[in-house]
Amino acid sequence: MSESAHCSPWATEGTAVLYAEVEGQGPRLVLVHGFTQTSHSWGEVAASLAIEHEVVRVDAPGHGRSGPARPMPAAAEQVAEAGGTAVYLGYSMGARLCLHLALAEPQLVSALVLVGGTAGIADPDERQRRQVADQALADHLERVGLEAFLYQWLANPMFAGLDPTAAGLPARLENTTQGLAASLRLAGTGAQESLWERLPELAMPVLVVAGECDAKVPVSRAMADAIGDNAVLAIISRAGHAAHLEDPTGFVGAVRPFLHGGPAPDAEPTECLMSPITRRPGPRQSPTGAGRYPPAPR
Repeated sequence: MSESAHCSPWATEGTAVLYAEVEGQGPRLVLVHGFTQTSHSWGEVAASLAIEHEVVRVDAPGHGRSGPARPMPAAAEQVAEAGGTAVYLGYSMGARLCLHLALAEPQLVSALVLVGGTAGIADPDERQRRQVADQALADHLERVGLEAFLYQWLANPMFAGLDPTAAGLPARLENTTQGLAASLRLAGTGAQESLWERLPELAMPVLVVAGECDAKVPVSRAMADAIGDNAVLAIISRAGHAAHLEDPTGFVGAVRPFLHGGPAPDAEPTECLMSPITRRPGPRQSPTGAGRYPPAPR
């Protein structure tokens, strides 16, 4: 946290707590992180955006210092109550949360940025299979514990281009086994309803961001197409699923013009250069049984 940031344990809906850290001045920008992350996971992106905005970094329900996990609609309602009128920017799980928020409380969302997100799974059978996989992953997390799970999670191929330092393991270790397991069960992609048919309802400006090397680029492209003319797709060259962490400069360069009301710059196609995961040796290494646990879906 920068010296200018301050902590805000916000009480919402009576006793539920949504923890946030606030820095900068200007129009409000609420950042919602991905699964296993916290408000401390934004790295230099938050500091760069705080030059011109009041940046509110929340711990999503079930993560960090916030209260228990909730189903996605309830989690979105809690963040909306705390964040108020703002630009909402979410990554992966956070993108799904912000999408729910924008559809439920559009009057609060002046603009929307969705990074590596999805509108859910339209096919009921596929969604059921995903829910079973999420449940199995939550069970596995409870068996092996938080630290071992995080090493296995970050060994997922979708993070192959993510530098170990940028992965932010210390921030992820601020979570609890119980909180993350509940998040998977209550707010995983398999547990949420499909929002694909509702995407045209979004009337505010929307920036959909994807890393060029992310296998889910077609999903991001389909989302932008479904939203309509008020949506812009920005592709971050040579970045993967965590584009904002792999290339924070390129990411901010795409987001800042959008926040100013202009178009995001088009990225030139490049060859995806995916570096292998670096695993730390010694007792903090992933267990030798890694690879035999259930697939780690996002």
